[in-house]
Amino acid sequence: MQNKVDSEKFGKFSPDQEELKFLEGSHSRGFELLRAIRIFFECIKGFRALHFVGPCVTVFGSARFLESHHYYNTAKEIGTELAKQGFTVMTGGGPGLMEAANRGAKEAQGISIGCNIILPKEQKPNHYLDRWVEFRYFFVRKLMLAKYSYAFVIMPGGFGTLDEMFEIATLIQTGKIKNFPVILVGKNYWEKLYSFLEKTLSIEGMIDKQDLDIFKFCDSPKEVARIIRESAIKKFGLKYRSRRNPLACFKERKVIKKRNSKRS
Repeated sequence: MQNKVDSEKFGKFSPDQEELKFLEGSHSRGFELLRAIRIFFECIKGFRALHFVGPCVTVFGSARFLESHHYYNTAKEIGTELAKQGFTVMTGGGPGLMEAANRGAKEAQGISIGCNIILPKEQKPNHYLDRWVEFRYFFVRKLMLAKYSYAFVIMPGGFGTLDEMFEIATLIQTGKIKNFPVILVGKNYWEKLYSFLEKTLSIEGMIDKQDLDIFKFCDSPKEVARIIRESAIKKFGLKYRSRRNPLACFKERKVIKKRNSKRS
């Protein structure tokens, strides 16, 4: 006997009626234009808010690890070490390992930034942010997390962390961004996934063997910071200089007065 399908949850579904309408497919040209304008202004909001954040390192990781977990302590130490090296620590702005990295940077007198996503549950800005920006769209948020960073630290996480990790890997693989360090922290957590990439995707020819070189394993917070600093300065020409004053017409505010980056 065929099960009755719940029509409300079949296919594209969202509890948010506005998102549900967006996912339904084509609408009037006017509706699509207004949606594009909304996405554009969300991008502008992110660019304005983050224009003065300086050279960043983005730390990805799960929102679900509690303060008592050893991964939380590791993420916190990484945030501290990155701040000591002069980097702004950027995360998704939520709890768990994102909070830990922001906390480590904040307590080390560094700069702590969050790009928060509006979700029905699980995601509220943590209390260790010097500045945070809230986004409706995941793809705009991921753009901001990638745009300002010289390196990416991947802590243990779930679907969201995997999505972010593989998007960065794809951008590097296809030459859309430079080969910035992508450091996997928690070798025991990631080694089975890496083995799948090596023994299945690579062998089947789905990726090239050298694509695996995108990822580096490192469980030492001090070593993570050292690798990133050396790579940013020697390979990508990071330079420090004073920032220009923000433009009043854009209503920008400085977060960092002494650091700047030159990525290209």
